[in-house]
Amino acid sequence: MKHAWADPPGQTAFPIARAGFPYIGIGVFMTLVLALLQLTVPTLVVLAATLFVVFFFRDPDRVIPTEKGIVVSPADGKVVVAKKVEHSPFGDGPCLQISVFMTIFNVHVNRCPADAKVTAVEHHPGRFIMAHRDDAVLKNEHNALTLTTVSGLRCYVVQIAGLVARRIICHAAPGDILKRGQRFGLICFGSRLDLYLPPDTRLEVRKGAKVSAGTSILGYLDGAA
Repeated sequence: MKHAWADPPGQTAFPIARAGFPYIGIGVFMTLVLALLQLTVPTLVVLAATLFVVFFFRDPDRVIPTEKGIVVSPADGKVVVAKKVEHSPFGDGPCLQISVFMTIFNVHVNRCPADAKVTAVEHHPGRFIMAHRDDAVLKNEHNALTLTTVSGLRCYVVQIAGLVARRIICHAAPGDILKRGQRFGLICFGSRLDLYLPPDTRLEVRKGAKVSAGTSILGYLDGAA
């Protein structure tokens, strides 16, 4: 299977998502202040926290499979839902739902699941209950992208905040053309991402599977260009 870059590869050995720079900067500043004050234990605690923030905001480059019709995972994590549903909070009629739960140890950069045009971006305020719950998409703060492929198939990608996650970042806007595997946003500190596909999509992943954004194949769109 052939692969390609969806985004230009990073220029550093350990790429960091731009959204993490302010958090990392605060951590470095606090570490330096505490070190100058010769407060050894607090310095080590803050240094460890800063290193974890660096780890959390890591943004590794990914090569994306280019086979026709592929749907790749939009997030790193564990598949907690992979089934056909009769109704969804987005769109009309039945669809295939795939949900990926991200812990604080996963890469949290989100990637587009298929080559598509962004036709709508809708942010919905809400609560911050545990993201793995079935009703999280209805109750929690979330951001929904409507994607339309070249062949006219419609998909929905929903970034859902969780108990710890308090910030959803989305760089995509209506009218943008995104490549499969291209970065479009992230969710800070633990969360979930739901993907709603046409009902005749061929499912290639099971509940409980570990997936990686941009590289793991979730299914194949029927009739995709």
